[in-house]
Amino acid sequence: MSVTGGRIQQAGGASSASHTERKHASMNSQPRNGHEQHANGCNHQGPNQEHRSQRVDGSRTKALPTPIPDPPILYTKLFINNDWHESCSGRKIPVYNPTTGELLCEVEAADSEDVDEAVRSARAAFQTGSPWRSMDASDRGRLLNRLADLVERDQLLLATLEALDCGKVFLMAYFVDLMATIKTLRYYGGWADKIHGKTIPVDGEYFTYTRHEPIGVCGQIIPAGFPPGVVNVVPGYGETAGCAISHHMDIDKVAFTGSTDVGKLIQKAAGESNLKRVTLELGGKNPNIVFADCDLEYAVEQAHSGLFFNQGQCCLAGSRVFVEEPVYEEFVRRSVERAKSKVLGNPLLPGVDQGPQIDQKQFDKIMKLIESGKREGATLECGGSMWGQQGLFIQPTVFSNVTDDMLIAKEEIFGPVQQIMCFHSISEVIQRANATHYGLAAGVFTNDINKALTVSSALQAGVVWVNCYNAMSAQCPFGGFKMSGNGRELGKYALQEYTEVKAVTIKISQKNS
Repeated sequence: MSVTGGRIQQAGGASSASHTERKHASMNSQPRNGHEQHANGCNHQGPNQEHRSQRVDGSRTKALPTPIPDPPILYTKLFINNDWHESCSGRKIPVYNPTTGELLCEVEAADSEDVDEAVRSARAAFQTGSPWRSMDASDRGRLLNRLADLVERDQLLLATLEALDCGKVFLMAYFVDLMATIKTLRYYGGWADKIHGKTIPVDGEYFTYTRHEPIGVCGQIIPAGFPPGVVNVVPGYGETAGCAISHHMDIDKVAFTGSTDVGKLIQKAAGESNLKRVTLELGGKNPNIVFADCDLEYAVEQAHSGLFFNQGQCCLAGSRVFVEEPVYEEFVRRSVERAKSKVLGNPLLPGVDQGPQIDQKQFDKIMKLIESGKREGATLECGGSMWGQQGLFIQPTVFSNVTDDMLIAKEEIFGPVQQIMCFHSISEVIQRANATHYGLAAGVFTNDINKALTVSSALQAGVVWVNCYNAMSAQCPFGGFKMSGNGRELGKYALQEYTEVKAVTIKISQKNS
């Protein structure tokens, strides 16, 4: 059973709109000078344009999807027990378009009373004999596949809303985020009737088996067709809804994605309440290691997309790029050219591959860290300033000659700021890559399989990519070491985070094993 708290929850699903507020968001604003602009006047379209034509039959292509003009924002209330509700406090969360600064909508802000109601609804749905507990596992899988169908049906709308809400480039939201969501729902829909225990040959006249049972009510603190209470959505602020979820005595598990500081608070709250299980996907200061024997052009492109994806606002961002000394200067030169070629502007427009940062707070943090890099002696190769006169845009920024003691080399920036460092040996780069409190992800670029195996084994990270970056899939577990969190999402491993193992032993008259 799920109780979800998020920044904004909106979808064009199959639910009735009788309890919704119908609001519209304008898409008519244009970037400065009326069109998208390049970061430095170059004419390169960038890596995010790989979907500019989509092959259908090997000879013809299918037109790319386009945003929905003036999309309706229908769902701004709390979703509890299969109905839409206003918050008990009447507070609302204003949601602004980071491209223009315009107000998109106001979402109901849940507090502890609303969380209590959602938890009661989820707990009732989890009781023995409830429609959900009585449902065949295969039917639960069909529901997840039905939800995937609905997301696929409304993919254009959801991608448009994501671009408006977060500044994410529309095509990236459509082809990356939403496609991954659909695939993940279908993947776990297939698992629904394949979770089972084992029989165990114990000593004595006993028959023993294990059951893998659902853990219970889960609070998903994040960034259709289900029985009442199975899914409840209570968006709210961290100090109210988030605090209520993490301290709640009747929530059995919390999954959180966000900062390490907040993750610590949630872990503490779990210990102070009912020792609920906690999985945390937190920050990262991820190393991306480039050896001289790799395909340099390819490595530059992968390092670029691995950092600048989603304006650098990605926990997996490969922000610490370590480059072997023989190719260091050439790598820096090519990386600067690549950064200068980026097209900034309204993320809904074709040809744009970098939108604005998500909000003013994040924008200000990034700019302060850029200034610290300048003060501490790093070489600013390009960028480093606000772009344009409207919106929360930051120029693609590249620093070279970065040392490990600089703030930009230690703190997660969460923005379009690439730091390129030089190394001379395998042992040196392994030591420097691991010299961080984080351990989420890492990349290695080399054509030497021995180097690849040696370095990937030595890196203290939950995910290591060799000759690729950000290669995520629903089948592969994801999570971090050290202060990047605990537990795993995705793949079969994630099922362990949401189930309890029960051992059942029965006295029998005669063993016949």
